[in-house]
Amino acid sequence: MSSMLPYEILRSILIMFLIAGNGVTQAFIKESISSRPPCHGSCSSATCRQMPSASDLLYQDQQEAMLRRALQEEELLTSEKKAKPLEAAKLKAGPTKAGTGFGSKNASAMSKEARLGAEQAKVMKRDGVLRINNALSPSVTQKLRQHLLEQQALVEKETERDSGASKLYYGVEQARKNRCDMHLSLSRGGVRGGNGLEGGKEDRGHVLADALGELLGTGGTLRPIYEALVTKEGEFYELAGIITNPGSNRQMIHPDLPFQKDGPLYVIFLALQDVTEEMGPTSFLLKSHTEKAINVFESGDMEAKDDQLRKADCRLATISAGDAVLFDARILHCGGGNDSDAGATRVMLNFSFRNPKVQGDLGYKGSMMPGYVGAMTLGDVTDALDMYKAGDADPFAKYGNGIDSPVRP
Repeated sequence: MSSMLPYEILRSILIMFLIAGNGVTQAFIKESISSRPPCHGSCSSATCRQMPSASDLLYQDQQEAMLRRALQEEELLTSEKKAKPLEAAKLKAGPTKAGTGFGSKNASAMSKEARLGAEQAKVMKRDGVLRINNALSPSVTQKLRQHLLEQQALVEKETERDSGASKLYYGVEQARKNRCDMHLSLSRGGVRGGNGLEGGKEDRGHVLADALGELLGTGGTLRPIYEALVTKEGEFYELAGIITNPGSNRQMIHPDLPFQKDGPLYVIFLALQDVTEEMGPTSFLLKSHTEKAINVFESGDMEAKDDQLRKADCRLATISAGDAVLFDARILHCGGGNDSDAGATRVMLNFSFRNPKVQGDLGYKGSMMPGYVGAMTLGDVTDALDMYKAGDADPFAKYGNGIDSPVRP
């Protein structure tokens, strides 16, 4: 008699773990199942078409169970009060304080930018999420959206040709319906330039460097808050484009990683078009990044968890093109469903930096080209952007194309 568990028992165990809401368990299941070679319906094998594997059946059940729970959570969040839009905090740069400048321990005063970053960091630590309006200029926002959609078309063509390349170009979201997180190349021209994928030969400049320059370069809109939260030693942990199309399902509420005392990772979602409710904006549960909140959420006590969601202060990231949302990766959040009829393609720039105070495995693999993992800090990124501003056309060239490991000094 076979020692393997029957499919029905595996299915029951899987669904039980999913609904229980333990973030570590969910991450393990998601990684385990998404690591199987995906079948996108193009397989010519009659056996593949007629007899789905146990892995495929489990995956389908996982997705169905997750969607059912996600819709239940949506009802709980709106059962007592309607979710409000996430608004930008009203901030005033605090008064100058002697001896607290970023440039030197002996600096006589903090700069205006540093004071703004310090005030933003206070809101982040209090609420777990912060909206920053007009982070990126309209012209660069439009160019970056076009660039990411063109990159997606090139990557789709490559992964259709070679399904094994999927893990190089996508994070864990590529297996989800109408949703992907696509790794971005820092090479001039992106994957077309640095990775040699076939595409147009027209040089449109370095669109991603243009965007990162406005965000993290000298005078960048996000540089003060990141320097306040992670310093220049913070590891560049993620760089991706998140793209959802009409028909994508709502996610279950989750933190991105297991709870740690200090905020381990700070993540940006930057809108490359206006985001409406019909497009499935991200929902954030304010102040849910605390140990107390996470303990309730992951306790396995469904009654307590449901009550937590009923009482949560839920905010929707219905933001405008060029606006950014910065969040602590411990906060409870989820992506909404992109309505099949009233929705539209939602494209977001996603990147994050790690807090250098937090050592060891975060329990979360960031979405990033494998060749860039562990290669850069915030200081390295800002130095490259200064080089770009000074005339270097391909300032990240020494870090390679993100796939092949470059020879570094």
